[in-house]
Amino acid sequence: MANENVELMRGEPEKAVKKMAIPVMIAIILTASYNIVDGFWIAGLGPAAIAGIGFVTPIFALINGVSVGLGSGATSSISRAVGAKDRNKASKATLHSLLIFLIASVLLTIILLLIQEPLLKTYGASGESLTEGIRYGSVLFLGLFAFMFANGAGGILRGEGDMKRAMYAMFVSTILNFFLDPIFIYSLNLGTPGAALATITSTLGSAVVIMYWILVKKDTYVNVSFKNFRFDSEIFKDILKVGIPASFETLITTLSVSIYLIFISSIAGDLGVAAYTSGQRLYLFAVLPLSAIGIAVSAVSGSSFGAENWEYLSRTHTYGTKFATFFGVLFTAILVIFAPYLALIFAHTPDTTVLLPEITSFLQIASLGLLFEGIAKPSSFMYQGIGRGTTSLVWTILREIVSCVSLTFVFAFIFGWGLLGIWIGLACGRMVVAILNFIYARYTIRKLKAQSN
Repeated sequence: MANENVELMRGEPEKAVKKMAIPVMIAIILTASYNIVDGFWIAGLGPAAIAGIGFVTPIFALINGVSVGLGSGATSSISRAVGAKDRNKASKATLHSLLIFLIASVLLTIILLLIQEPLLKTYGASGESLTEGIRYGSVLFLGLFAFMFANGAGGILRGEGDMKRAMYAMFVSTILNFFLDPIFIYSLNLGTPGAALATITSTLGSAVVIMYWILVKKDTYVNVSFKNFRFDSEIFKDILKVGIPASFETLITTLSVSIYLIFISSIAGDLGVAAYTSGQRLYLFAVLPLSAIGIAVSAVSGSSFGAENWEYLSRTHTYGTKFATFFGVLFTAILVIFAPYLALIFAHTPDTTVLLPEITSFLQIASLGLLFEGIAKPSSFMYQGIGRGTTSLVWTILREIVSCVSLTFVFAFIFGWGLLGIWIGLACGRMVVAILNFIYARYTIRKLKAQSN
C-alpha cells in the first residue's frame, strides 16, 4: 500500500491530487464535526456556555493549527524526500517530526494553562462566560498532546501519500466523540469540561491508531527505528522551516479572530460573540474541504519539487485551484441559501433562539468569502509543499491582519454598520487577497521553471 501511494504521488498530478484529496476531505470534515457536535450538545447548557466555549475557540484553533502546522512541516520534508527517491531521508524526517511533536506538546500545555484566564478576559469574557471558558479550556489544554500527535502523525502519513489511513484514524476518533459527548456532558453531569474531555479522549484514539501503524506494525514507506536515531540539525530545520510558519499562520488567524471578538463584544456583547462563533463553526466546516485539496496539493507539489519536475508542479497547482474553486462555489451556495435552517443547529432551544437572525446574517454575508478561498488555499499549500513556508505565512498576514481586520474596523466603526460591517469586512478582505495570492503563485512557478533552464 505504501509503495502504491508513493507511485501515485510521482505519477500524473491531476490524478494524484484528486485521489489524495477525497480521503483527506472526508477526514477533515470528520475533524470539523468535533466542533459541530460539541456546539449542538453545549447549546442545551445555555448562552453563557456557548459564549464561554466561543471565547476558547480561537485558542483551540491555535492548538489544532500548531499540530497541523508541524504536521505540514513533516509532510513537506517527507514528500520532497519521496520525490527525490531518498527513503532514508524520509525516515529520518519522520523521527525528527515525532521529537518536534513531543517538545511542542509540553511547551504549549504549560504556556496555555498559565495565560488562559488573562487571555480570555482580553477577548471580553467576564462573569459566567469566563467561568465556563476556563472550565472548558483547562481540560482541553491538559490533553493537548493528543491533538499534537494525532494531527502531526497524520502529516507523516500524508507525506508518503497515505491519505486513506489518516482518514480511517479520524473516523474512529469521530465515532468516539459522537458517543462520548452526551455521556460526558449530561449523563456524567460534567457540563462544558465534559465536552473537552470527550474531544481529548476521541482524539487520543486517532493518535494511538496512527502511531501503531508507524511504530508497531511498520507497514509504512518510512522505516522508523529509535535505535538508529541520530539527531540531524539540517533535517530538524528543514521540517521547522515549513512547520513553524504554518503554525504561525494559525497564530495570525487566532490573533485576527481575537480582534474580531473584541470588536463584536464591544458592539453586541455575549450574544454577538455567540452568534459569530456559531456561524464561524459552519464557515470553517465549509472551508475544510478546500483545505483538504490544499493538503493534497502540498504533498504532490513537494514530490514534484523534489523530482525537479516543474511541469508537474504547475499542473498540480492549476488542477488543485480548479478543484477547490468548484467546492468553494458549491458550499457558498449551500450556506447562503440554507442559512436560516443551518442557524437552527446552534439556536434550537428557547434560550438561544435570539441568536437566529445574526447567525443567519453572518452565513449569508461572510460566507461570500468562500467564493475565492478555492483560489487561495491551493496556492498557500503549494508554497508549503515546496518548502517555502514563510511565503505562505506572509499571505496569511496580508489576508487576516492587513485586509480583514482593517476592513472590519472600517465598516463596523467608521461607517457605523456594527455587526453587519464585521460580516462584510470578512468577505471583502478574503476576496481581495485570494486573487493576489493566486497571481503570485503562478509567478513563483514560472520563476522556478526559468531558473532550471
